Amino acid sequence: MPWDFWLILIFLAVALPLLGKRRIRHLLEYPLTTRKVRLRLYISTIVSQWLAATIILWRATARGMSLLQLGIALPRPTLTFLVSAVLTALIAANQLLSIREFARRPSQEEGILPQLAARVFPQDSLERVFFIPLVLTVAFCEELIYRGFVQALFRFATGSALIAIAGSAVLFATAHLYQGRKGIAATFVVGLIFSVARAWTGSLVPAMISHGVADAAAGLLMPRKLAQQTEGDLKSEDRHYIL
Repeated sequence: MPWDFWLILIFLAVALPLLGKRRIRHLLEYPLTTRKVRLRLYISTIVSQWLAATIILWRATARGMSLLQLGIALPRPTLTFLVSAVLTALIAANQLLSIREFARRPSQEEGILPQLAARVFPQDSLERVFFIPLVLTVAFCEELIYRGFVQALFRFATGSALIAIAGSAVLFATAHLYQGRKGIAATFVVGLIFSVARAWTGSLVPAMISHGVADAAAGLLMPRKLAQQTEGDLKSEDRHYIL
């Protein structure tokens, strides 16, 4: 394997998870975040993800990988369309159910993800305007990196499609180290599903669309649920005080 590919894998497996965990730990130190902090986070994430994806695409093509091998193609258009539709519907339904379940939990039981949602997700119209390109960036860049480059690299290195699928999912889950054990496990399962879709269709399109829909649903709907939960807690406290 070329030296630059080794460097990319080491960065994705070690440096990126640690940097992400450090960044999230810093965010959680804020009691609340301001619009300025959130917008700065969106813009810096967009820039860093495009930079990483561009470097990886550059090195991959320089080493002879084609766009077709990286999944940036539609070798089976009909199958890709059907898989995209079914997978997106399933991911969207699961995300909506998860958000609804979250809304039923007492605020005292919140874990790291609701805490992040309160600090990271958009709170007004201007932030939503910046959040949409963030979602599109993450959906494209992360799928190119993990389901495109990493999965193709493992496939070429081992000759096994199963190892390629598992390896891609492992690195994808590792990148979400900041989410804790449950978050890593859930991300691994999602990564497996996206990797299977990519291997089956030969295209990144199903995973990109599903990834974008999942992130958009979480970012645009979760803040409303948080607001409703907070309002419900305040009303409960008022009733308790009156009694």
